[in-house]
Amino acid sequence: MSLQSTPRSNRLHIGIFGKRNSGKSSLINALTNQKIALVSDVAGTTTDPVYKSMEIHGIGPCVFIDTAGFDDVGELGLMRVSQTKKAMEKTDIAIVVFTDSQIEEELKWISDFKEKNTPVIAVINKSDILDNTKELCKIINEKSGLNPIIVSAKDKTGIKKIQEELIRLLPEDFEAKSITGNLVKEGDLVLLVMPQDIQAPKGRLILPQVQTIRELLDKKCVVLSSTTDKLDEALSCISKPPELIITDSQVFKTVYEKKPKESKLTSFSVLFANYKGDIDYFVKSAYAIENLTENSKVLIAEACTHAPLEEDIGREKIPKMLKKRVGEKLTCNVVSGADFPSDLSEYDLIIHCGACMFNRKYVISRLDAAKEQGIPMTNYGVAIAYLSGILDKIDF
Repeated sequence: MSLQSTPRSNRLHIGIFGKRNSGKSSLINALTNQKIALVSDVAGTTTDPVYKSMEIHGIGPCVFIDTAGFDDVGELGLMRVSQTKKAMEKTDIAIVVFTDSQIEEELKWISDFKEKNTPVIAVINKSDILDNTKELCKIINEKSGLNPIIVSAKDKTGIKKIQEELIRLLPEDFEAKSITGNLVKEGDLVLLVMPQDIQAPKGRLILPQVQTIRELLDKKCVVLSSTTDKLDEALSCISKPPELIITDSQVFKTVYEKKPKESKLTSFSVLFANYKGDIDYFVKSAYAIENLTENSKVLIAEACTHAPLEEDIGREKIPKMLKKRVGEKLTCNVVSGADFPSDLSEYDLIIHCGACMFNRKYVISRLDAAKEQGIPMTNYGVAIAYLSGILDKIDF
């Protein structure tokens, strides 16, 4: 991703689902008017989901997800279908492709999407060679309630109708969601406390910092940045207290003890807990820390798949803080990337990172899984605020 690109996590995710050789890849090429997906007459050409970032007129920055056929077979095929199911969790709008009268599998996937409140577009592809499209349309409508769009990816007919439907189904709050919410307004002074440690490679800021700074500038705020060791000097340089201080969660307590009483305080991780997920559930779940014992199990989930670093916040610092409070025998398991277990029943608490690399849909799908199984789930910043004794003193 270049510095000029919208991060993938902030883009609308459009997933294409269907049987093998139903023309999913050809459909993506037709929708984007580019040859971005590999096309072949051989069933099963697409294996793992392929994510392609695009800019589409009327939609804006988006990601097309080209998935393996959900009718794949064999041991390897089942693994591919499993990856396709994971892609479901990231999909903001689903396009389900039909190409024959055997539609039971497609209808099941449509039903699954509806259960997740994911908008679905039904598409009958290959109209250039099918001769029963009207009858198929009628059957799909009767069984799913959807009015299919008849297209030919090969001839690029019907493509405009899909684009129009994508625009119609855009989530109402997709662009409205804000990182800083109502915490600041135009003209406010905002102080960012950003320790540059091993987690932030030399010459770079981490993504949440970059995105937050950009939003604050868009809101016409005055932004002042400092490292933790220069916080006193930064505060002495300004004539009035900052309206808001945003800090790295790891130095929450240090900043809280030094901040002016008039200034609101939050962290990048807490802001992203609200931006990406359900902040109320995260805060409520943080109090489950009080009930942990040495026999408890905590799942720590990272969005990134980076190699473990010294003093890593998820793998080292948070477990140390928890064990100091609960006891050294507390079990803390760490997963990263897409490796989030479907069965969460063995855990007493889930602590998730800020998820700057995930889209909101994916985070909400994990939250829904936790809620359905009755497992409290919080995030790094909220958990650290609780462990530091200042959760009721921060803003979000």
